Amino acid sequence: MANNIFQYGHLYAWGREHNRKTMSMRFAHKYPEFRIAHTRYHNAVVYVLAKMAAKLHVIPTVDFNLGQTQEKEPMLKAHRHILARGWGVRFNDLFLKYKDEIVQLFDFMPYVRKKVAQTMQPSTIDSIKLGVHIRRGDYKQHLGGRFFYNDDEYVDVIRQFALLHPEKQVDAYICTDDRQLNQDFFRQQLPQLRLFFPSGTAAEDLCLLSECNYLIGALSSFTLIASMYHNTPLYWMMNRPEVLTPDSFRPFDYHIYHFDANFAAPEQ
Repeated sequence: MANNIFQYGHLYAWGREHNRKTMSMRFAHKYPEFRIAHTRYHNAVVYVLAKMAAKLHVIPTVDFNLGQTQEKEPMLKAHRHILARGWGVRFNDLFLKYKDEIVQLFDFMPYVRKKVAQTMQPSTIDSIKLGVHIRRGDYKQHLGGRFFYNDDEYVDVIRQFALLHPEKQVDAYICTDDRQLNQDFFRQQLPQLRLFFPSGTAAEDLCLLSECNYLIGALSSFTLIASMYHNTPLYWMMNRPEVLTPDSFRPFDYHIYHFDANFAAPEQ
């Protein structure tokens, strides 16, 4: 889901810059939790017509792999109608130029925001909301498990974050795809924090994380997109163990330029 938001965001920004209409194939038939799924062109009819046109070679297809944007961009310019595929399309400067529009397109539907508001319980004191994304699932094998972290490592980084804010109450919202997560272990290890373990959908988790003051997680487009909505300071656990400092957290506008390089770089 987040990969699709990131991919289309780049193509939307390119389209805006060159006065081209765009539509997201994925959001035309999936993810109704987002506003874009209810805008013009985003429906099953357009999706089917576009798929058929590409399959029958009525319109051309361009595939973007990482590092190919510059060489493939002339194809976008040469055709009024074209199907763009691949996770590697990057127009970072344009993405930031039109980021406010992209955020509006991918705003969450009211029923999603209502559910998240009910989950994010208000605190009676001045607290910091920390969003933590524990990615398990495919990350156990992805890149040899390079970004797969155990509970101790997550507890350590959360504890370090709390130590950076000794005068504040930290409310940690831990979102995960690990349905067997040992919640009691986290509560035992972090008794000084208020811990919440939402069990929402992927869109609800993304919405919740986007409303936090700080974000922590494994290197992933999920936390990247969560940071996008409010340029929220984000820390990726790439070099564990590591001493956390305020400078460890960077906003989306920084991470967008370093996302791909972080995946390519070997772990330190």
